[in-house]
Amino acid sequence: MMRRWGTRIRGRGWSPMVILAYAGMVGLFLWTLAQFYIPGKGFSYLIAFGGTQETQRLSKVRRLDYYVEKASDGYDAQYYVQIAMDPSLQNRELRKAVDSLSYRARRILFSATAYGFGLGRPEWILQAYALQNPAAWLLLAALLLHWFPPRDWGCFLRWAGVLFSFGMCVSVRNALIDGPSLLLVTLGVLLLERGRPWLSVLAFGFGGLGKETNLLGAASLLPRWPAGRRDWLMAVLRGLLVGLPLLLWLVYLARVVGPVANAGYRNFDWPFAAYGRKWMEASADLPDVSWPNLGAIWSILMLVALTVQFLGLVLRPRWNEAWWRVGATYALLMVFLGDAVWEGYPGAASRVLLPMQVAFNVLVPVGRGWMAVLVLGNLTLLTAPVTLQSPAGGGFVLRGPAELLNASGGRKVSIEYDKTWYSPEQNGGDYWCWGQGNGSVLVNNPHDRVLLARIRFTLVAADRRAIQLLHNGPEIWSTTLTGRDQVSVTLNGVELLPGENRFDFQTDTPPGKIGSDPRLLAIRLGNLRIDVRQFAEQEILP
Repeated sequence: MMRRWGTRIRGRGWSPMVILAYAGMVGLFLWTLAQFYIPGKGFSYLIAFGGTQETQRLSKVRRLDYYVEKASDGYDAQYYVQIAMDPSLQNRELRKAVDSLSYRARRILFSATAYGFGLGRPEWILQAYALQNPAAWLLLAALLLHWFPPRDWGCFLRWAGVLFSFGMCVSVRNALIDGPSLLLVTLGVLLLERGRPWLSVLAFGFGGLGKETNLLGAASLLPRWPAGRRDWLMAVLRGLLVGLPLLLWLVYLARVVGPVANAGYRNFDWPFAAYGRKWMEASADLPDVSWPNLGAIWSILMLVALTVQFLGLVLRPRWNEAWWRVGATYALLMVFLGDAVWEGYPGAASRVLLPMQVAFNVLVPVGRGWMAVLVLGNLTLLTAPVTLQSPAGGGFVLRGPAELLNASGGRKVSIEYDKTWYSPEQNGGDYWCWGQGNGSVLVNNPHDRVLLARIRFTLVAADRRAIQLLHNGPEIWSTTLTGRDQVSVTLNGVELLPGENRFDFQTDTPPGKIGSDPRLLAIRLGNLRIDVRQFAEQEILP
């Protein structure tokens, strides 16, 4: 058996070491995905529900157990997953729950598939929506082997450059529609290259229901050059069929929801206007780069990669290649993209233009002379570890003997940040929560006896400010920070009274912004660790 497989691999020109690298990357992706699982909440972390949107959500969603990012507006998937609860759009609550229902409901496909995979059950629909991106990633990894088989390290770079690009990683991380959209565009081109143009029309037509720009993939259906009148007429017919599903859906949408609003008015601009502003913005923010605030660096990497991809397609026209026709269409789209697509760090352009990256990787010639071009066009690979960083947990570590941490009736010592804190973040072994100003950490003691604890943490301030720590009212610690230093604090023998204990961090200065971070920040509470040592009446341990 092994000898037969070895003969087949050698016959295809595949390299065993490169095959192992491919398998290793798939294994790494699956291992990373597993880190996003939260017991009781599943993979809901990927949907990025925002705490500020909680009261507007569908009642059937609010009844579910899912992860919510505190003090955050959340991200797009929180709206699409609510549409998935009723893709017919008959639920009247959707008008309040979704920020622009007529705009977002145009992209009905992946909400509808989540409803189908979830068998109409809200708790299953939520998990199905979160997992569509990982499923699309795995299917795309298989499809891309058609163009990037495991023959050499150049193919590996082209394959991994797409799958671990910022665009794909952020689509997985935030359950966005760009990854599944790329899968349908890629499938459409593959079917066309294999002589199945009508199946290709079907793939592109369904793709248009997932995202309007997916229709640009139908540029691959244009005839090769030279072409006769019949070829062009057939191309026009196929193009009309590609657009038909979206047209029919828009008619239904107008009848059920009302006029289709154009919420994407900032998506387009004059040629290269927003692109140029993005370069200036990222360059201006470079002096403020710090660890872990590397947004400007990620933006520069994205801009370099997209520029190289754009030039690689424009300067080497290959009309008779289906992928060049697709890539050139997306390159034209890049010219007119507006501020809404470029803003942020690094911005949405990388995921919007994912088909251009695939086209670029397919068409860059093989050879050492082109390796530098290939590397530059796939620079966003470097952002993958940050983009796919797993959840930071609760933003604290709680330690102590089991008899102290647990009480009768299943009650436990618990720690909770109030709503003034942002969601936990981490980098390597460090974790932290940024606060918007005065904030509290609540520690619940389930016993009817006082516990003694040791509390350790670090503090960083956004700027010069005085900080006080109050415990159930009285001050137990204070300092003044300059905004450049970090202080490490250890408090021994802290009494945790039965019931709720409040630790209030108070500051005398309003929050502000740091570099390119759009949030209002005051203090950063890091590496919070509470060690429960003993009951208060016991002999004090060293």
